Amino acid sequence: MTVLVQTKNEQAAIGICLEGLSAFDEVIVVDSNSTDRTVEVALSHGAEVVNFTWNGEYPKKKQWQIEHLRTRHPWLLFIDADESPSAQLVDSIRNFVNSDPNASAAQLRLEYHFAGRALRRGHRVKKTVLLHRDRSRFEPIDDLNIPGMGELEGHYQPTCDGPVVTLRGLLRHDDVDPVRTWFDRHNRYSDWEAALRLQSERRRGNREQRSRQGRLFQRVPFKPLVFFVYSYVLRGGVLDGRAGFDYAFALASYYWQIGLKYRELRDGRTSGEVAT
Repeated sequence: MTVLVQTKNEQAAIGICLEGLSAFDEVIVVDSNSTDRTVEVALSHGAEVVNFTWNGEYPKKKQWQIEHLRTRHPWLLFIDADESPSAQLVDSIRNFVNSDPNASAAQLRLEYHFAGRALRRGHRVKKTVLLHRDRSRFEPIDDLNIPGMGELEGHYQPTCDGPVVTLRGLLRHDDVDPVRTWFDRHNRYSDWEAALRLQSERRRGNREQRSRQGRLFQRVPFKPLVFFVYSYVLRGGVLDGRAGFDYAFALASYYWQIGLKYRELRDGRTSGEVAT
């Protein structure tokens, strides 16, 4: 089983992440030209480090790894430096890759932490990040001229040639950086989402690669309000206390940003250009 850890200036988190991956026999840190001690810390924990420099074209970072890294195993687990699997998830992954020869990928459920607090209820996230390299891929969605994501594949699912299953256990996601970095990232992401929404051809391609839940949510009117009610009330985020409110409100604000930026682009009230 090969784990591919995605990093760029993650010196504060990478050590904790790698300590949680001791059950896997191949761990590769794929670093995007970090300027801090990320690489030094990764090497000190015994990880192999591969540098990735994006050339501004496809493939982007994850698909580049599928195409170019020579790994010991066909199953690849993509995780971020602020993520680590629970013991139950490690067992589930091991059993899955050894017993399901026809599957293409697996979804992992997140134990999401926001502003230092674990969220037990509210909006739940699944990520399709355990991929068989011969049966899964990140298709180009024609977003090279759209700001916001850069070298990263955006918020869409990989294309899989066979069944995708959901595993038991949780992938802990706990960002150690200040909460302002969450808002910085989502400000960029909303630029990307708004531009894709404006360009109908690109949006269709992107929508096809979203999860079923994501495709349904794309069609919902008044998304910020609907999401807040769904996450905080219907899904019980209120029971997570202040953290549940903060997360539901922050994500609702993210969807509001996307809508506002989309309308600005649509109405030509920005100097930025969107390629056609």
